[in-house]
Amino acid sequence: MKLQALVLLLLGLLVGLSAQAQDDDQVNYLDVAALMLRDGNLNRAELALNNLDVTELESAVAEITEDMQDKQRHAIAQARADLGRYWVLRGTIWQRQGQLESARDAFSKAIAAGRKEAALFLSLAQLNFSLQDYQAAIAAVQHAGPAVDRIGSVYHLKAQANWFLGNQVLALAILDQASQIFVDDRSFTRRKVFYLIELKLYQQAAELGRSYLRTGAATVDDYISIGNALRQSGAVAEALGFLELAQLQFPDNTDVSKVLAHSYIDQGKLHAAADIIYQAALRDNSLMAEASELYRRAGQVYRALTLNSEISNQETKLKQRLALYIQLLRFAQAAAMENDLQRLGLLANEDIRYALAYALFKTGDFAAAEQHLGLLTRPDLFRKAIEVRRAMQDCADDRWKCA
Repeated sequence: MKLQALVLLLLGLLVGLSAQAQDDDQVNYLDVAALMLRDGNLNRAELALNNLDVTELESAVAEITEDMQDKQRHAIAQARADLGRYWVLRGTIWQRQGQLESARDAFSKAIAAGRKEAALFLSLAQLNFSLQDYQAAIAAVQHAGPAVDRIGSVYHLKAQANWFLGNQVLALAILDQASQIFVDDRSFTRRKVFYLIELKLYQQAAELGRSYLRTGAATVDDYISIGNALRQSGAVAEALGFLELAQLQFPDNTDVSKVLAHSYIDQGKLHAAADIIYQAALRDNSLMAEASELYRRAGQVYRALTLNSEISNQETKLKQRLALYIQLLRFAQAAAMENDLQRLGLLANEDIRYALAYALFKTGDFAAAEQHLGLLTRPDLFRKAIEVRRAMQDCADDRWKCA
């Protein structure tokens, strides 16, 4: 999220704040750690902090009372500032190392020590969100105060956290509020479209989606995402509206073609899906096998066989061709593929070996068929092999039955 990048930038400024001047002959390990952290040297920053006794820092922190002398007050205030800075540095290191729970604990301790910067609360909110503690994430944002009211990513975080908590109405309201504040930012409208789809409010989602697409901010991925989300949710008719428009605007995009074709498949329109995939396959040959398969499913087996010859991948081509030959009852042509199948190692696939054995059986080459049947080990194919053997035995006993 953009929020995470912003928080890391602000934290970089926070950890760079120097403690009050110390004697020249003393090493300020907090300053050293902050410098190492700014340079991206996480291990060196951690080593610098290891030179500090956090227990000693904590023991130096006490309540400041009116009867204390100025020197005492100053010492306690300094200890509190050092302790807060220590935990900010620790938390930032752990956050960048991916130790999210440790980072969250460190930032919480920094806040307890008196650090109240908005950037710190935002970082804590992001950590809580990543740890799926959505209520705590919302609370951290609230503690950040008005300083974050003009940060768009904060509204995304609040909306998503409320959505995950089941507060759908509030999540939608947050997106509406953000859309009014950040008029030129269409990402809130985009997110709302997907929320409406999840709520199965397909008509509203489609209307809002079309409005979003008209803004000119939409990309081809937006068309695909919205159309595919509608399709997967069962709103195929609405999905087709988006995807057909996308096909017109991005005719060379094969991803659009694939999602549009699958929408037609969902409606049982296999021929239309096959035509779309075939046009895409002319640009991307890896789709030619899918186009051939769709034509086969649509009942155009000879068309499928024609397209099969255009497939570049030899393994894919031969596997599909074997199936097509058997479907067309061209058993001799299927049996003649034995050497090619063997050469490409495709007979290691027991489904292919069984199909070849069946084709050999149908051509009357029982010996060759038995050779392949004997190599089958998969239970379902082993049972089928028994049936083929029984048929071969019947043919041997009464040749007229297989004439």
